[in-house]
Amino acid sequence: MSDVVGYEVRNRKAYLTLNRPGRLNAITAEMGRRLRELVDRANEDPGVHVVVVQGAGRAFSAGYDLKQYAEQGDLTQPPVWDPIKDYQLMKRNTDDFFSLWRSLKPTIAKVHGYAVAGGSDLALSCDLVVMAEDAQIGYMPARVWGCPTTAMWVYRLGAERAKRMLLTGDTIDGKTAAAWGLVLQAVPAGELDGAAEALADRIAGVPVNQLVMQKLMINQAYDNMGLHGTQILATLFDGIARHSPEGRWFQDFAAQHGFPAAVRWRDSGRPIPDGGGPVPARAELDEE
Repeated sequence: MSDVVGYEVRNRKAYLTLNRPGRLNAITAEMGRRLRELVDRANEDPGVHVVVVQGAGRAFSAGYDLKQYAEQGDLTQPPVWDPIKDYQLMKRNTDDFFSLWRSLKPTIAKVHGYAVAGGSDLALSCDLVVMAEDAQIGYMPARVWGCPTTAMWVYRLGAERAKRMLLTGDTIDGKTAAAWGLVLQAVPAGELDGAAEALADRIAGVPVNQLVMQKLMINQAYDNMGLHGTQILATLFDGIARHSPEGRWFQDFAAQHGFPAAVRWRDSGRPIPDGGGPVPARAELDEE
């Protein structure tokens, strides 16, 4: 596969494979657009009953490919922030991910390795998620520089556990995610392919008309609870998070010390300075 998202159809199942393994399938605008195109392709194919989304290599997806964005400031607009320009960019990405939720045909995410940050948005946009027990899922940019634009944490977990995840930026493993009801099922890593195939095969035997009607009915209940409005708010907040004093501090940190060092600080649990402030010197990083 040379495409950023591979596509294959077998036995009534379409397989969409995130295909940037050298970057842990980090998400680019091109990947989002291609994903949406292939979801449409699967929906237009009468021979496809169910869509399986998976990642090539060692992970499902490690999130947006932010190394360049953070180090060079490509997602931060100096000196004046244009919120509508930012909203248009991020809403397009959200809509690309959510083509999996809006797909008339059911979608299954098969998660191994990591589904973190924007990768968790992508996985949780699928109707059903099957994880390896040792895989990790979470939204670490909740600590600084982000807000999950699909808002699916609260719709899947409820308020308290969604707050537990987004007020800390912690990750959890597949076993915990299944126990909490965030994902459908967690299995040992060696059984992941078989479990996802068994579920997809069970769905693939149902007529497309029935699948579409059941999915539309269930999705409408979430729309009635304000899902679209919540996503608008979350997408706006994501832009604010990158342009708040703390967000600019994080971008400055990445520009001075590199994105990996900024991420280590963010995820270590060390305090993020309120109101930004000076970026720590190299000596302070060495004390970690």
